[in-house]
Amino acid sequence: MSLIPASKIPALPGRAEAFRVLETLAIGTAGGVLFLWANLPGGLISGAMIAVGGAALAGRQLTLPPVLTQTVLVLLGISLGSLVSRQLIQHMSAYPLTIGVLALATFCTTFGSSFYLQRMHRWDPTSALLAASPGALSQITMLAAEKGADVAGIAVVQTIRVIILTAALPLLLAVTGVTPGALPALPGEVASPFGLAALIAASLAAALLLRLVKFPASWMFGAMLASSVLHGTGLVEGGLPDWLRNIALVGIGALIGSRFVRIRLATLRSHVAAGLGSFAIAILISAVFVTVLLMTTDVRFADIVVAFAPGAMDAMLALALTLHIDPIFVGAHHLSRFVFVSITTPGIVHLFGRPQDDVDD
Repeated sequence: MSLIPASKIPALPGRAEAFRVLETLAIGTAGGVLFLWANLPGGLISGAMIAVGGAALAGRQLTLPPVLTQTVLVLLGISLGSLVSRQLIQHMSAYPLTIGVLALATFCTTFGSSFYLQRMHRWDPTSALLAASPGALSQITMLAAEKGADVAGIAVVQTIRVIILTAALPLLLAVTGVTPGALPALPGEVASPFGLAALIAASLAAALLLRLVKFPASWMFGAMLASSVLHGTGLVEGGLPDWLRNIALVGIGALIGSRFVRIRLATLRSHVAAGLGSFAIAILISAVFVTVLLMTTDVRFADIVVAFAPGAMDAMLALALTLHIDPIFVGAHHLSRFVFVSITTPGIVHLFGRPQDDVDD
């Protein structure tokens, strides 16, 4: 006699759902391989994202199940942690200044993009503020639904920003002449079987612990923290096999592209101008702060650009991995912005957004 109620036992995926997952992975892999063959920077992520996003807009019901998403995030976290060295850890003294500047930049870009959406596209203040808030998409969406804001429009603007950044940042760094040779290199050797087992066990334990305390992006950051400690202390040498790391990069690209499944083509068309315009405003304002830091500190151009990019935390950290950028610097800044946005956005919406009474009328 079973002690577990039937309603509590997770159901096996049906044939239709399994087919959608396989189709998502096949399309993402094809796009990633094509971009990699074309020698485009960040090709695996960008190619998978664009291919899956295009298929989703064409009507394909593409999806990745939670367990596969979590696996991808853990693998990315382990790979990011394998970039950590004692030299990178020594550079952390400059973080308080740049994180402080990032908070100011986030505040300015949010209000600048919001002002644009209100004046040029006649958005209500609440929807404009939530669409302009960089990162923390799940929290922003829940707050939008609670406040009666334009959830579809906010999702389109936020998704357009992530897609453009993920595709454009590698090209920007390539055009400006930033070469991987000047950046931290991925470990050339594969960790020993014992090392791989230690990495996986420690990463899962750290991720589950952070998840228990409701830490943001717990799967990726927990794995990254555990891997960073093991590599930074020299307890583990080497990283994941290249093929496994490449699967994770294709997976995160496919995950980003699959966001378009929830967006109707008509909704996308009606909000694309707002998304592109608000993105341009955010980039222009961010560029001012990036320029100031480049002129006054010795932070590398690639590090500061990816750290200040107003995109999703998982996507930007994945780019840091594929472009061989300092993962500690990028991770610390995107985590700081996530916390800043999560804490301050409800208060900002309450003060400057549409009153809740207006929603209920």
